Amino acid sequence: MANRTDPSARTVHGTNPQMLIEKITRSRIYAHTYWKEHCFGLTAETLVDRAIDLDCYGGTYGGFRKPGKFLCLLLKALQIQPEKEIVIEFIKNEDYKYVRVLGAFYLRLVGRALDVYQYLEPLLNDYRKIRERRLDGKYQITHVDEIVHALLTQDTVCDVALPRLPTRLHLEDQRLLKERRSALEDDLDDESEDEAPPVKRRSLSPTSARHYDENRSDRRLFM
Repeated sequence: MANRTDPSARTVHGTNPQMLIEKITRSRIYAHTYWKEHCFGLTAETLVDRAIDLDCYGGTYGGFRKPGKFLCLLLKALQIQPEKEIVIEFIKNEDYKYVRVLGAFYLRLVGRALDVYQYLEPLLNDYRKIRERRLDGKYQITHVDEIVHALLTQDTVCDVALPRLPTRLHLEDQRLLKERRSALEDDLDDESEDEAPPVKRRSLSPTSARHYDENRSDRRLFM
């Protein structure tokens, strides 16, 4: 029973939400002590308490590919399927960065493309440090905006295959999204408005600008 999806949960992308994490990884999570001792009986409200206690981010690690706590909580979120309003509160939480990252990752898995861009792109301005556990089990420092950049541009993050995401450029062409402007561009425009008319440019994140723009142009749309 502890490993079953909530009976009231809706299908996501045409499948059981838990199936968004591949079977071998799910099996390792189900067998993990943290899952058995700390994830049993969690609700959408108590999930945040576990997320607050997180001290690192990452997928599986070590020779036996043990799942990290972050991955366990991500699967639990898929299992209980919290309401969208709760997920948005996770993402908007400025006090606990791991809560924010967990909410962003969950929304990237289950959300509509417009919601993904709407709620994740503002996090490209969050440069707080995150401790990431690598595949070899060692730790390295990454940042919130780097994680969000990966969620928006890569196919696999933390050993989880992400659903196909339409490019931002395509959604702009369909007039579903407005062109994004970063805080850096606004600051530059303020400094130069007395010298010359501001030039409207496509929005870029200060730390991820180069890669983000390339991916927006190069990725193909899968519907």
